Amino acid sequence: MLKFLLWNLNKKPLQDSIERLARKHNIDVIVLLENTIPPDVILRILNPLGTADYYYSRDLSCEKVHIFSRFIDIYIKSIQVVSNCCTIRHLMLPARTDIILTAVHFPSKKNWREDSQIIECTNLSEDIAKVERQIGHTRTVLMGDFNMNHFEPGVVSAKGLHATMSQRIARKKSRKVQSREYPFFYNPMWNLFGNGATGPSGTYYYNNAEHKVFFWNMFDQVLLRPDLVDVFKDENLKILETDGRESFLNKHGIPDKTNFSDHLPVLFSLDI
Repeated sequence: MLKFLLWNLNKKPLQDSIERLARKHNIDVIVLLENTIPPDVILRILNPLGTADYYYSRDLSCEKVHIFSRFIDIYIKSIQVVSNCCTIRHLMLPARTDIILTAVHFPSKKNWREDSQIIECTNLSEDIAKVERQIGHTRTVLMGDFNMNHFEPGVVSAKGLHATMSQRIARKKSRKVQSREYPFFYNPMWNLFGNGATGPSGTYYYNNAEHKVFFWNMFDQVLLRPDLVDVFKDENLKILETDGRESFLNKHGIPDKTNFSDHLPVLFSLDI
């Protein structure tokens, strides 16, 4: 079983928490966004006493996403895409099923309107489909900070990421709209949104003096193609509120953006 950690650090020096999370949850792949910690600093703390537990897998075309993993580059090869906010990797481990690993960090809502976000989701969807044709399968996991909620048009629309809350619907693989076929993603983040969640009600909290405010948002998401649904368990997907020593939440129960990030990390696993 491979374990993945996704965290937007909000440019905070959180290397100690990264190390504690990696050890506590036995993480195999760490995906960091808005990371300003030099990679060599992270590697030193992840690899104590000169061990080689983790490696930095750099993608020169996408400096917005930093990936650290237990695997050398030959096993997590970058695939060139025309985007500086997305990296696509072919994760090929010995004696394991290979997958396509995609990580994104879309621009903030402060800088992009909904129309631009929808178009960028369309572009990403086309990039992923192109890589899937190139690799020859659709075992794709997509993770990142979308700066969109799971119910917004760019995420749910057929021409966008086409991500559904239902495993049963996702297992149909695709659907037609006006005679065009659109493949599904399964979006398990719906299960962690709101008061029904056992932990935090989202990954990002925003409260402003506006008439329309969601308060809790699910900007950080994990999406899976139907071919990966059987190797994924919803109960293994978690929004983390502590590194085992310190809480990422303040006394009001929302992300402590003074001492930690304004985003909470996401943990999930794939049985491959």
